Amino acid sequence: MSTAPLTIGLFSKGRLKEQAEEWLADCGLTLETEGGDRGYLAEIKGLPDARVLLLSASDIAAGLDAGDLHIGVSGEDLLRERGEAVEAHVMLLRALGFGRADLVVATPASWIDVETMADLEEVAAAFVARTGRRMRVATKYMVQTRSFFASHGVVDYRIVESSGATEGAPAAGQAELIVDITSSGATLKANGLKVLEDGLILRSQAQLCASLIARWTPAQLASARRLMSIVEARARARRTALVSWPAEQDPAAEAAIQPFLARGATRRAQGVLAEVDTLFEVTAALAQARVGPVSVVRPDFAFEPRSAAGDRLSMRLGERS
Repeated sequence: MSTAPLTIGLFSKGRLKEQAEEWLADCGLTLETEGGDRGYLAEIKGLPDARVLLLSASDIAAGLDAGDLHIGVSGEDLLRERGEAVEAHVMLLRALGFGRADLVVATPASWIDVETMADLEEVAAAFVARTGRRMRVATKYMVQTRSFFASHGVVDYRIVESSGATEGAPAAGQAELIVDITSSGATLKANGLKVLEDGLILRSQAQLCASLIARWTPAQLASARRLMSIVEARARARRTALVSWPAEQDPAAEAAIQPFLARGATRRAQGVLAEVDTLFEVTAALAQARVGPVSVVRPDFAFEPRSAAGDRLSMRLGERS
């Protein structure tokens, strides 16, 4: 029987590495790098039988797509750039809330008559008629640019692959417009660019992903399910509170909380795990039923018997076999 570990890809440097480590730490998992800060192998304390490879963001996306990694944290923008077939190879398990950025179409702010993709289509056709050549679009995201432009009927352009600071391409005379990632829009504005009103291609963020074409053993899948169970339990705890009451008042409390159970709250022994934004409704309903004293605790983790993401992954892998 194979004892090969679950292989996980995480960012090797920069702010994304810091944010990934903060996310793991928030889940009670500590990343320990072999060979110090310059090492590229690591392990996660609390997740045995797992090997962590510290890689560039693009290498993580490629590793998931090729099946070289079982699990990885990757920017959705890089995954989508692998092509439409990536969804058959990689499963998005959970958005992680960091690494947020928008992939957008941006034109010079001086193009006052170009506000939408429809305007861009007209300008592109006029540009060809006037100059005899197509407008240049500087980007690192060629796959998504072609798909997005085609969906808006824009055909009179050519892509200039960007290898540096894409936002500087129009000012440098290397392109007429760009497709690039932006988090605040400040850099685009500083370079005299504006985002088209309907020029949002993708709202990207870091995603916990699984490869559907990697070779999975039952032990590797069990380790992945354990990770996903921890991540889900932490996320569930952050948005819920445990409301408890004396055991002898269970019958009255049961009737009072029924509406909240129907809305997604879950029963606990002498208590209910409820969404934080319904907390005062729950306590008011219990007070009206003369249930008390009532206590409220914010848990660090809130585990359920099964992992929803783990079940989805198992199902997809089962379909493949």
